[in-house]
Amino acid sequence: MKALIQRVSSASVSSEGILRGSIGRGLLVLAGFGRSDTERDLEWMTGKVLGLRVFPDDDSNMNLSVTEVGGGILVVSQFTLHADTRKGRRPSFMAAADPSEAETLYDLFVSMLAGSGLEVSSGVFGSMMKVSLVNEGPVTLMIDSPSERE
Repeated sequence: MKALIQRVSSASVSSEGILRGSIGRGLLVLAGFGRSDTERDLEWMTGKVLGLRVFPDDDSNMNLSVTEVGGGILVVSQFTLHADTRKGRRPSFMAAADPSEAETLYDLFVSMLAGSGLEVSSGVFGSMMKVSLVNEGPVTLMIDSPSERE
C-alpha cells in the first residue's frame, strides 16, 4: 500500500458535481493499493496515519499527530500511486491491485481509520473526482507499507 499524505487546513472531494467528503484541519490521504497488499498492510498504514507527528506543538515543532489535534481525515483512492514510469512515456499500472480487490481494501482502510473516532470522509472509489485542498506547511509525505519495500 502507498499513501501520499498531506497536512491540510481544509480539503474536499467531489464527484459528478456532488460534494462527497470534506474536512477542516487534518490529513488528506491519497491511498493506492498494490497487488500484494493485505489487511496487515492496512493495519500498519492505519497506525502510521493516526500516529504521524506532523502537526505543530506550541513551539512550532512537528510533534503532534492528527489524533492529538482532533483533526479530520479525508481518504481518496489513487491507483496512480503505483505507476511505473521507468520506461517510455505512458505509465504502467501493472503493480496496482485489481479494481475489485482495491475497492475492498479501500473500504476496509476507511473503516479502520473511522474506528479511531476521528471525523473520516472519503471519495467515491473508481470515479472521476475533483480534490481541493489547502496544504498547510506545505507538508506532504509518501508512505509505503512494509510489503511495498520488500
